[in-house]
Amino acid sequence: MRLGETANEGAAEYGKPLDGVRVLAVEQMQALPYSTQLLARLGAEVVKVEHPVHGESGRASRPQMLDPEGRGCGATFLRNNLDKRSLGIDLKTERGRALLLGLIRRFDIFAENFKPGTMDRLGLGYAVVSGVHPAVIYLSVSGFGNLVESPYKDWPAYAPIVEAMSGILSYKLTPDQAPLIGPAGALGDISSAMFGVIGTLAALIHRDRTGQGQWVDVAMLDSMISMGDVVTNLWSLGVRPDPSTRAPLIVQAFKAKDGFFVIQVIREHQFDKLADAIGHPEWKDDPRFADRTGWVNHLDDVIRPAIEEWAAPRTKQQACEDLTACGVAAGPSNFAPDVIHDPHVAARKMLVEMERTDGVDEPVLIPGNPVKMSKVMEGPETRVPWVGEHTEEILSAELGLDAGTLADLRGQGVIN
Repeated sequence: MRLGETANEGAAEYGKPLDGVRVLAVEQMQALPYSTQLLARLGAEVVKVEHPVHGESGRASRPQMLDPEGRGCGATFLRNNLDKRSLGIDLKTERGRALLLGLIRRFDIFAENFKPGTMDRLGLGYAVVSGVHPAVIYLSVSGFGNLVESPYKDWPAYAPIVEAMSGILSYKLTPDQAPLIGPAGALGDISSAMFGVIGTLAALIHRDRTGQGQWVDVAMLDSMISMGDVVTNLWSLGVRPDPSTRAPLIVQAFKAKDGFFVIQVIREHQFDKLADAIGHPEWKDDPRFADRTGWVNHLDDVIRPAIEEWAAPRTKQQACEDLTACGVAAGPSNFAPDVIHDPHVAARKMLVEMERTDGVDEPVLIPGNPVKMSKVMEGPETRVPWVGEHTEEILSAELGLDAGTLADLRGQGVIN
């Protein structure tokens, strides 16, 4: 799907669920920008506030493309900022803060993802913002939260940090094994973003009922503990990382002709289907597999060799097609090119192409909107904004600033 294209056009008559909702976001990197991008895809108007010269820190990430003025535009920024406008204001100046407080009154949601205490030091904390706009929804996404005191409140946090602290990186490791960092991308960011959207939508409903705004406080570590629910839950039920206490399940990767595929067998009837599918129906009456413990005890000496012998002449995709036809849950372990060319991904419009602005033919690929709704048209999406691209437009329209005032602000470095 390319920028400007649409899907589910028959739903255009219904509009989008967040039409009319306005978001003012002082945001950086991924946890909040992903959240506000999803709100924008659902119809909200999002204004992104960033430094007037270099923009937010995500623009400096690597790899990069160059914007029309030759400035770096990093991968983290590119995949989290479709459908937004950029307002360049230096919030460390008194006039910059005054501009922002004036704008806040005109927005439904004010969002930020800085370390706790940062917004208070800038004079833009919840008490101040709600004082000028009592009905505002104030969304904060941070490593360890604001509303409840955390011993880690002063720690900086990125996705790998909270992923490690949640236990998910060491979930299947023994104490002497080093964790694999980033096994699922920026899960700490994306999970926090999703909970931020959920909290914001709930706060909007609450405001509709009561007329009151509130502070939505999402901690990245809390989000990762929720996403990694198996870590503490299975431990409490006696599961340990050593083989003797592994859960009696087959959730494993197996080798095919061109790579690996994953099978999940967690019930007896599923094991029977697996046995039939790979040509070992005798397993169904084998006393070694009379209960699930036998699946684990004989995984490496019986089950894995048999599955991989069966899969050896098949591609990972063919193996999964044959298994799923027999009722066994399986999926190929894909690399990026597999995903890019996957027919499901194309059918569901799950990759958005953004043309590059630095002479490279290959477009930037950005994950599409995962929320599909029968009465909501998808798209059209707009490209990421350049630093402060909409500053004059926003300040003149929202605050009525004239050309002379804008020029004065620009001359003092307050805006770009």
